[in-house]
Amino acid sequence: MAGHSKWANIKHRKGAQDAKRGKIFTKIIKEITIASRLGGGDLDANPRLRKAVSNAKSSNMPADKIERAIKKGTGELEGVSYEEIIYEGYGPGGVAIIMNVITDNKNRTVAEVRHIFSKYGGNLGESGSVSWMFDKKGQIVLDSSNGDDVVLEDVLSAGADDLEIDSSTYYIITKPDNLMVVRDVLEKSGYLIRSAEIEMVPKTIQKLKGQDANNAIKLLDILEDNDDINKLYSNLDIDLDFLVDA
Repeated sequence: MAGHSKWANIKHRKGAQDAKRGKIFTKIIKEITIASRLGGGDLDANPRLRKAVSNAKSSNMPADKIERAIKKGTGELEGVSYEEIIYEGYGPGGVAIIMNVITDNKNRTVAEVRHIFSKYGGNLGESGSVSWMFDKKGQIVLDSSNGDDVVLEDVLSAGADDLEIDSSTYYIITKPDNLMVVRDVLEKSGYLIRSAEIEMVPKTIQKLKGQDANNAIKLLDILEDNDDINKLYSNLDIDLDFLVDA
């Protein structure tokens, strides 16, 4: 998959190793809540909500939490009012960063994000300052022991556009509107779906090494740990052989 940032691979591995379930659930609940507020609580009529609920189930979120989040979004239950915002900026070494934010306090969140960028050698930019460097794509992450050739054939038959393999993890690329269709076909074929998301895929990558790479990874880690940042994208690529020991 041309232009795919290896930061995504690092992020997935890191997440599998040390992510805190409570923080994951918080972000999923926000996504379910705003998806149901914007598009209603019917999963069949609201693809964004169906995707969010599917990912919640993949993360073993209890059904009652999912139901409450939907009802809070539709107004059936009282809850926090969230808004969705896109922030863009540059990290160390000129790395482009896009953040999808869901927050109940825009002023608090933008102040926190600006402080993080400043502290770790980045700059928060204006709307559109880096988004032109990315293409919107659907991305499905799955595990498989079927063999690369079998997976590739099944993925293409399901209607996907591309496939990248990292060990036994498969990153499947689709058109955004086709994401859930491909996901459902693969699940019915017996594949274990780890996630299915709309991603911003970089057109070109920014390759860093040494201290710049360390600083960029630190910035992305801190941003990803922020409860209000729902999705984080960058065009970072690093050479693991040239990282500086902390």
